[in-house]
Amino acid sequence: QVQLVESGGGSVQPGDSLTLSCTGSGFDFKMHSMSWYRQVPTKERELVAIVTSLGMGPQYADSVKGRFTIFRDNPQKTLYLQMDSLKPEDTAIYFCNVFINAVNYWGQGTQVTVSS
Repeated sequence: QVQLVESGGGSVQPGDSLTLSCTGSGFDFKMHSMSWYRQVPTKERELVAIVTSLGMGPQYADSVKGRFTIFRDNPQKTLYLQMDSLKPEDTAIYFCNVFINAVNYWGQGTQVTVSS
């Protein structure tokens, strides 16, 4: 079955950097666009970044443009999110996502906390 496992979250200070990873299994990783979402309590899950199957044409939420970079390593079946210049408002649980045959698959999420 499809599995997504995120890692790399943590507690950092404003201005710090963090890189999240998401390893996929149970599907042909290189054939699917993938994305990162984030969610805070009382709010809907928000799309942060998306990248095509070949890692081309990444797109970002306005709130993270110029600070976050999404990229992937298809042979390693891993999706990444490089987060620079982190702000307190980036605090959230970050989820990896793949959409296959009309089904959304999610990882368990990894917590990112940005606080001084």
